[in-house]
Amino acid sequence: MNNYEINENTLAVVSVNEKESMIIEKNKQYCVTKSGYDIMDDSCQYFGSSYQGRVAGSKAILNAKYKLPIIVEDSRNLIFFPTESPELVSCSWISLKDVKEVLENGDKTIVIFKNGYELDIDISKFSIENQILRASRLEYILRNRKNISKKG
Repeated sequence: MNNYEINENTLAVVSVNEKESMIIEKNKQYCVTKSGYDIMDDSCQYFGSSYQGRVAGSKAILNAKYKLPIIVEDSRNLIFFPTESPELVSCSWISLKDVKEVLENGDKTIVIFKNGYELDIDISKFSIENQILRASRLEYILRNRKNISKKG
């Protein structure tokens, strides 16, 4: 399979290598012959933007420059955050709304999703928690802006 768009069931896009990613959905997993970066870019384009456009938006909202979470699709609250720099082949992407808990496991971290799926990630718990906070802040600011514009 080489076409995939992020959707409400997507929990994570896990990098396998430069040309392959493991898609983890709520009820299934499969390999896609595309990099995580390309899947994110294709998904953003599918929903009317580009990865670079989404990054520019996140930069402006968060006043930050690196490892930015992105809003793949706004109305469905599809916000994903990278596990490391998106330029790295090893970068994976995690759905903010589906994370239940984060546990330390030595040098690694276990992300537990709301459906019980556990994903081992080769980065620190601190780093993942920081990414969750950043993505949550993005979501919060956007929700407030929407509420203000509805009232105005």
